[in-house]
Amino acid sequence: MKIGTHVENFQLKDQFNNKFDLYENLDHDVLLVFYPKDNSPVCTKQLVDYSLNQKELGKFGIRIVGVNIEPVDSHSSFCENNKIDFPVLSDPEKNVSKYFEAINLLGNNKRKLVLVGKDKTIKFERLTLPMFFVDTRQLLDDLRKTQLI
Repeated sequence: MKIGTHVENFQLKDQFNNKFDLYENLDHDVLLVFYPKDNSPVCTKQLVDYSLNQKELGKFGIRIVGVNIEPVDSHSSFCENNKIDFPVLSDPEKNVSKYFEAINLLGNNKRKLVLVGKDKTIKFERLTLPMFFVDTRQLLDDLRKTQLI
């Protein structure tokens, strides 16, 4: 997908089995965090980093939302064990992950960030190798460089 592409709405269940509707959450920009696996070392570090820095990201009008193909119960324990308190969505049919081109050749999630603006368009994307992640500091630097914050 390209920057400026209009994004279709989607609904998925979060770690509490609550429905998350993208368009209903676009009172802020929404950072979709696609990640490969619950409870893996790099994914845990990434999501914990974002969880700890939600207020900093919120200063710039950014709401964090994790997305992964694993089931709700996996997300539930993962979030509880690591004190991750933003929505982590289950995409078992892989429809949302495919739509955002966040599925690899093996059918797992890529490590990808997609910032959806309040205007329902893609503002920013960044794909990272699975063994690395973009921490909050680097993310904010990247957003400043692209003049999004």
